[in-house]
Amino acid sequence: MEKFDHLEGVAAPLKQVNIDTDAIIPKQYLKTIKRTGLGKGLFSEKRYLDDGSENPDFVLNKPAYRKAKILVAGDNFGCGSSREHAPWALMDFGIRCVISTSFGDIFYNNCFKNGMLPIRVSPEDLEKLFDDADRGANATLSVDLEKQEIHGPDGGTVKFEIDPFRKHCLLNGLDDIGLTMVKKTKIDSFESKAKTERPWL
Repeated sequence: MEKFDHLEGVAAPLKQVNIDTDAIIPKQYLKTIKRTGLGKGLFSEKRYLDDGSENPDFVLNKPAYRKAKILVAGDNFGCGSSREHAPWALMDFGIRCVISTSFGDIFYNNCFKNGMLPIRVSPEDLEKLFDDADRGANATLSVDLEKQEIHGPDGGTVKFEIDPFRKHCLLNGLDDIGLTMVKKTKIDSFESKAKTERPWL
């Protein structure tokens, strides 16, 4: 998993609340188990019109936000079904951080397992970040995971909390497999000892 320590980029404002995982990546894109190629389906029912052309009113289709790396979203982002494709689609589009007041629990957990940082902030801080994100191409935010800070374009700072273990995993690029491999030496030693002591197994 790619490490996450510092991220700087354009932040796109998505002010809707209760955006569920079906809106993030609709069900027709769930046939694949690959983590790549899902960016085209991200918010597809909002990004595209019925004829397949882009919806010019959707935020990620606006020139200033086409390469957004951060999403500032309304309350309860990522609620609904437990599809891991949701963080995959966001990351394939180029978004590595989502900021909101609250998240669906399963989506929140899936983010950390895939190298994405979901940040919970207060309603007051979210409004400040929406103001920053509304600036279009000038809506550059900087996220410092080590210091647990978000820096706005005018130098303002928003602090955030994160579970220390999850922070450690993101900073070191450790998903569930990576956490297991950290203990490879001990696992190998155990397996070797087990073969010697119980060769019939």
